[in-house]
Amino acid sequence: MKRYAQWSRLMPKLLWILVIIGLAASLPLAADRYRTEQTSKKVEFVFDYRDLLEISDYKPNPRQFVADQLAEMKKHGIQSLAIYESTLNELKLSRRIELYNAHDAAALSQTPVSPTENYTYVLFTEPQSQAEIQGLIERTFARLNVKTAPWSVKNQQGLVIQLPLDEASAKSMDPDPIALRTIKDLGFRVVPRLSNRRPLDPAEMDRLLQQLEEAGARTIIVDGDATATVPGYSNVDLGVSSIDSLKMMGDLMNKHHMGLATIEIILKTPQKGYTTLAKSIDYNVLRLHSFTENDASKLTENLTKQDLEARIRGVSDRFVLAVKDRNIRMIFLNARATKSLDKGTYVDPLSAIYESLTGKDGAMDRIENAGYSLGQAHAFEKSDAGWRKALKPLVVLGGVSLIALVISYFSLLLTAPLFVLGLFGAAALNVLSSNALYKLLALGIGVFAASLAVILAIRRLQAVRAAASPGAAIVRSIGLLVAVSVVSLIGAAYIVGLLNDITYNLLLDQFKGVKILAYLPILIAAVYLLVFSEKLTPAGRFSKVRRMANSPITVLWVLTAVVIGAAGMYYLSRTGNEGSVSSGELVFRSFLENTLGVRPRTKEFLIGHPAFLLGAYLVWRKHKWGLYLLLIGVVAQADMIGTFTHLHTPLDISAIRDIYGGIGGVLIGLVAIAIWEVCARSWNRWGRLLKES
Repeated sequence: MKRYAQWSRLMPKLLWILVIIGLAASLPLAADRYRTEQTSKKVEFVFDYRDLLEISDYKPNPRQFVADQLAEMKKHGIQSLAIYESTLNELKLSRRIELYNAHDAAALSQTPVSPTENYTYVLFTEPQSQAEIQGLIERTFARLNVKTAPWSVKNQQGLVIQLPLDEASAKSMDPDPIALRTIKDLGFRVVPRLSNRRPLDPAEMDRLLQQLEEAGARTIIVDGDATATVPGYSNVDLGVSSIDSLKMMGDLMNKHHMGLATIEIILKTPQKGYTTLAKSIDYNVLRLHSFTENDASKLTENLTKQDLEARIRGVSDRFVLAVKDRNIRMIFLNARATKSLDKGTYVDPLSAIYESLTGKDGAMDRIENAGYSLGQAHAFEKSDAGWRKALKPLVVLGGVSLIALVISYFSLLLTAPLFVLGLFGAAALNVLSSNALYKLLALGIGVFAASLAVILAIRRLQAVRAAASPGAAIVRSIGLLVAVSVVSLIGAAYIVGLLNDITYNLLLDQFKGVKILAYLPILIAAVYLLVFSEKLTPAGRFSKVRRMANSPITVLWVLTAVVIGAAGMYYLSRTGNEGSVSSGELVFRSFLENTLGVRPRTKEFLIGHPAFLLGAYLVWRKHKWGLYLLLIGVVAQADMIGTFTHLHTPLDISAIRDIYGGIGGVLIGLVAIAIWEVCARSWNRWGRLLKES
């Protein structure tokens, strides 16, 4: 045991060597991810063509309105239009047909209503487009085994569809061929929205994708919300499984050079089959930000000129932030007409949307100034270099070593066996699922890297024996903060190296455990400071814990617990993607974003770093209780690592965000130190005056 104890004292040095080796292996993986992020710099603005048709339905001259607005869109930089699978209702909005139920048709033709028929009646409004539209309708309902027959009223040709109107209107057809041709002729790109409402017929889908490819389409958006399924998800009618059917759909998309756009707002619950289909097209996927009809309606409310300008600026900020901070490459614009009681008419947000794009501080110029270009968006180029897999074991070894290194500061004797156990556990989990291993280890590394950083700071400050001058204390405190931050960023490098697969860039897979990363390092650092930071024997530590447990509870302790609990609940509400933010803070965030270009995190520069700097300064000024402020400083260290767990955010943006947070934290920390010195000296002066009096 004596020899084992001596050997155990060498373990921290060995672990540090392994951590550095793992860090060296992580950096090329991080560089590879940065290279991947630079392979897609084109941003595409897409407008929903169906929304334009629906708005036109409220205008005196619908077709002229559509033509005018398409010209306006071209002028304001919108180069793509989203086209849906057609329905009878959409063809009606396009003024190509009129629809009637059995009662309306009987009244129109002045014939009695049949008690045995409840059919849909169609009249074609344009002789020149009748052949194409009639063929489209007849092919669709023939595939559904629904009979159609000619029908006419006063020499106007039409069809009878043997389905009730509501049911017939819900059936999906191929996109309107006349709209496709018109859009292409006007110089717009087509972005199709395809659903899974029709069984996948390979021959029909091949024909459709060929038609869309000829119209210039390169990206498909799945039609529907998070509960929808992707085209080809299930094909039981052909006797094949969903996986085989999705593979079939993927092969057809590859044949016609089609990719997918994944909608940002439904990523938490991906549409069924999306991940499988994305894999089958080798992740030819880009991320899409949706500006919804509800978002657009806020621009049509009864607002003052100043409020409207503020909202337009907010929309512009939103688009820029999506592209710059979240690797969005397609902005999907929606709009709808709303009834205005004040104006006594229907209003639409189109002019305001155009203003947000190309007006004062418009999104398009700002996006181009940030290094992007406007054009047809495409996916990131996925890296398949063999050396990436070769480096991962070294990163795993270094990650386990980092966790064991933290354990060594709590128990040297347990470090070696737990390290070996961790290696065996990692190997076993890798056999089951390497992705699960990387995600679990990334969480552990994040938690223990932040803990290690503050533990090292506590150990350094506990070694302080003599008081330093104010200037020296400030310099040493800043130096210690920089050193601690570097240790934390080692954990960030590990996380980026482990989770560098393209699925994380696209947010098809995510880092798990954001709240654990936020809280657990504080707990670990607190336990170390209270119990393990002093050189005590195991019996001495047990005695200290027993004394703390048996301490009398005072009113001061209760009040302190309430304050800490309230702070913890507030911290919880601010942590994670669901964190709540006040309207005032949104304005402050926007100010920082527009002023600095990249917004630093408030938990770093307003809370964690200033508290750490003040705490370190107090210790160097011989106030040992300043060590407890370092526990607040853990918040910033965990948040620095947490910044890099947003794996869909460009690496350079995350790095700049942490740098700004550090600089801002030092400046505010210096202000806190100055306030402390003023208060302390005033207190001492008043104390002397009281004694003299």
